[in-house]
Amino acid sequence: MARIGLLALQGGFAAHAQCLAALGHDCVEVRRPEQLVGLEGLVLPGGESTTQLKLIASAGLGPGLRALVAAGGPVLATCAGLILAARQVQAPQQESFGWLDLTVQRNAHGRQVESFEGWSDRGRKLVFIRAPRIVAVGAAVEVLDTLRGEPILVRQGRVVGACFHPELSDSLGVHELVFGAAVDDRAREVLRPLRLAAEAG
Repeated sequence: MARIGLLALQGGFAAHAQCLAALGHDCVEVRRPEQLVGLEGLVLPGGESTTQLKLIASAGLGPGLRALVAAGGPVLATCAGLILAARQVQAPQQESFGWLDLTVQRNAHGRQVESFEGWSDRGRKLVFIRAPRIVAVGAAVEVLDTLRGEPILVRQGRVVGACFHPELSDSLGVHELVFGAAVDDRAREVLRPLRLAAEAG
């Protein structure tokens, strides 16, 4: 079991917590700098990236987030989280942490009403909600999956970024890729439906 921090300032972070719990990890919802102490990994969830940046700054979380990533802990950055992790952001430009040598374009897949589901070129279930688009990839970045030839899942070192929402699919595959599993397959089959039922109730 690993202690994984989940940035919980804004956006859809609850489904990530379910995925981490189903893999047997201890999920810590992070809202204050002291909650970053002792963490072994990090999730930057979807939401609204400019709002998240303002909340990160007002909460004083920036130095601690940078230190955690610099220490080499695994990181999963999805949708707005990918925007925060990128080196350069377009449409419009904004600050970012630069952990992934990417250029991303915000909301490039349309507005909320244009959200869609589909399948990646490698057969992965995809959920896109106001998703960013990766428009340039640096030499150090490994492309793990694509949609119609366009990168949507990437990795640089121990930081993995996704344009889509893996936490909203039926699979724990992306979370397990990043953080591993502390439970076996049978336990996961039991835990995930229980977590989803508890959240729905």
